[in-house]
Amino acid sequence: MLITCYNPTELGDILLVVLAADVSEQKISQKNNIIQFSDSVSGQPIGYNILHASELLPNLTGNGRIQLNNEQLQCLNAALQQAGFNTEVKFDQRPRFVVGLIEKLEDHPNSNHLHVAQVQVEDQHKLQIVCGAPNVAAGQIVVVAEPGAMMPNGEIIWPGELRGVASAGMICSARELGLPNAPQKRGILVLPADEYQPGTPFDLAKHQAVK
Repeated sequence: MLITCYNPTELGDILLVVLAADVSEQKISQKNNIIQFSDSVSGQPIGYNILHASELLPNLTGNGRIQLNNEQLQCLNAALQQAGFNTEVKFDQRPRFVVGLIEKLEDHPNSNHLHVAQVQVEDQHKLQIVCGAPNVAAGQIVVVAEPGAMMPNGEIIWPGELRGVASAGMICSARELGLPNAPQKRGILVLPADEYQPGTPFDLAKHQAVK
């Protein structure tokens, strides 16, 4: 998994590189202009802060989540190796916002308002997602933020548990997706079944730009 964020207005000239979910016990080490965050137990890196990033990566621009090009990725890996970090960052272009079909919906065993949904996404793959939206129902076509998705507010979606039930992703509302004229009341976005096919990517940027 690879998530890269660059927001020079708010954070300065720092590239944030996220490789895995945050953990409570972390080891932090800095070499040159690179700060590594790793799991203290497994030793696996979970992310990096690249200081003075524009001096290391050519033509670095953006304001939020960005997609590094091949030249920038090569420069990033070269900088990591030169600093002494034995990590190779690889492209991850898999779409994280996808169209899903809620095939089954059950009441959450430990809640009177949550539901447990079985959602078909790409390649017939299914995700179990806990959802508390009042309008959620079986048979709906919805937008799913899969693990590794970064929401418009900067939140990253990771697998977890809600009241003891595993949940891998989020069924999104229009407001959570930052769509224009999104209703401010609670409720997921339900897509027209004749226009959207389960398993296809949901072009978030395109929908955000529609007025």
